[in-house]
Amino acid sequence: MLRRATSALLSGASRRRFSTDVPATPSAESSFVEAWKKVSPNLDPPKTPLSFLKERPPIPSTLPSKLTVNFVLPYASQLSAKEVDMVIVPATTGQMGVLPGHVATIAELKPGVLSVHEGNDVTKYFVSSGFAFIHANSVADIVAVEAVPIDRIDANLVQKGLQDFTQKLNSASTDLEKAEAQIGVDVHSALNSALTG
Repeated sequence: MLRRATSALLSGASRRRFSTDVPATPSAESSFVEAWKKVSPNLDPPKTPLSFLKERPPIPSTLPSKLTVNFVLPYASQLSAKEVDMVIVPATTGQMGVLPGHVATIAELKPGVLSVHEGNDVTKYFVSSGFAFIHANSVADIVAVEAVPIDRIDANLVQKGLQDFTQKLNSASTDLEKAEAQIGVDVHSALNSALTG
């Protein structure tokens, strides 16, 4: 019985298409334009979201030697198309190392240290939150709400902030006050661990 169920699952999986199997050129766009021309031959068809998408870069057939990283904040770009050896991101599921050839992944970031490894040089940033998008073509797009290099963080201010938010958490009376104080405690605890560890 178990063998039949396993073989049924495997035969169904071999027919299933994955997102990486989809052709890079959108075919739905041409059928939309044809349908539009039948209804309104004198008007140009409107732009659809597909018309604004760039063609997906091809997945390399061999494993690349470098990982291309784009690290952006809402107000600045920290790294743009930088080729590095490895990136370690503080994902909500734990520290995640990203090397060239990593499987396509989306990871939510939690407060913690993002480290960029380039040869023997390691650059560390403290990020508050955000997302990491790892693509199958060895490109990693990291979007953070806030980030600061570790060497620019004042340890005394971190300790003071941790004490302040701990007091606010203990004296909070509403759920909103508790939630805000807990976020402050979490961020300052992560900052403290980044500086001491």
